[in-house]
Amino acid sequence: MAEWLNQFVMAFIPLFVAIDPIGMAGMFVGLTEDVAEAERSRTAKHAAVTALVVGLGFMAIGRFLFQAIGITIGDFQMAGGLILLIVASRSLLDYERKATPLSEDFGVVPLGLPLIAGPAMLSALLVLQDTAGVGPTIAALVVNMFLTWFSMRHVKAVMRVMGKRGVRAVSKIISLLLVAFAVHMIRVGWQRVMDGAVT
Repeated sequence: MAEWLNQFVMAFIPLFVAIDPIGMAGMFVGLTEDVAEAERSRTAKHAAVTALVVGLGFMAIGRFLFQAIGITIGDFQMAGGLILLIVASRSLLDYERKATPLSEDFGVVPLGLPLIAGPAMLSALLVLQDTAGVGPTIAALVVNMFLTWFSMRHVKAVMRVMGKRGVRAVSKIISLLLVAFAVHMIRVGWQRVMDGAVT
């Protein structure tokens, strides 16, 4: 049990960093500022469910997709790490994101995919199911999706407690951690590619 919990924590932290529930709440409140409470709740639920389904689907077929197009896990780790590095660096240097008109399916696209289930989350899932195990990774994904939904559903309370500056500061820290995780992914991917080349 202790080993499973340790693997769960190993999966939970990178996913929390990649998804950034607190930063997502900050963006969500700006996009839904004039939206009714019922609509905000529905949008948050659709976004979390969409991201969860996409994440689970990617865990299930990601490897088969890679085999079909002839790329390795190391290739994907390096590519995903580079994308994460760019995305996280932009977020770190310029937090503000432009608001998008709120359409009927906004909770599905673009909020659920690709803002929540973006390159950061998908890359992390593919790596973590190898390093932490499938079970702990799925559990960590579910918990992170719950936290993401909760932070968006109760975004007004989160903003009252932390304030806009608090949310922005936490998101900056999370972006910095995501940069470090991206560098780690590139390094591990490079090592995988080199080990494959040697063998």
